[in-house]
Amino acid sequence: MLDPLNAVREDLKENGIIPDVIPVDPPFHPKALLVVTFPTSQEALLGNTLTKTDTADEPTVAFTPMQVPDQTDEPTYTLVMTDPDAPSKENPKFREWRHWVVIGVKAPPTSAIETDNLDAQLTKPAVTPYYPPAPPPGTGKHRYVLLLYQEPSADFSIPADAPERKNGPADRKNWNAARFADKHGLKLVGVNYFVVVGE
Repeated sequence: MLDPLNAVREDLKENGIIPDVIPVDPPFHPKALLVVTFPTSQEALLGNTLTKTDTADEPTVAFTPMQVPDQTDEPTYTLVMTDPDAPSKENPKFREWRHWVVIGVKAPPTSAIETDNLDAQLTKPAVTPYYPPAPPPGTGKHRYVLLLYQEPSADFSIPADAPERKNGPADRKNWNAARFADKHGLKLVGVNYFVVVGE
């Protein structure tokens, strides 16, 4: 019987998120369960199929924060949503298509546990504003992958001239989440994904 975090990793391998988005090396060991809920009350559930209507508006996220003994400040996180199947899984010439990048994400304050609001706090404007799934007709299943990274420091920022701040449709294609993470010292801790079909 796999524990929930190992079950996530095995699912990512079975469905090609590893290696299409997450590199095989170094091996990814999830440290948090990432819960993604859209305003329509639909959730991302490791590859379930949602519709364009379900996912039209920016979701809320929640996660189990880790204890980080070598960091005295409260950890902050970067959240990414990316599509490796652009324009289709069979012909991913635009892999990856960057849908959303948010930095400065924080776990809810402890007091929120008493109010049952466990949503993460988005403390800064999006670097890449949310662009809803819009798979072209006839392109089949697209995997929309949400990645939660721990930031290297509480004052982490993305430079004003970074590619992630150029957000026209043509600017969002051929992006690479793993390279972005390496460049900025981000450590992947949680993943979830859903599917929308281009019909």
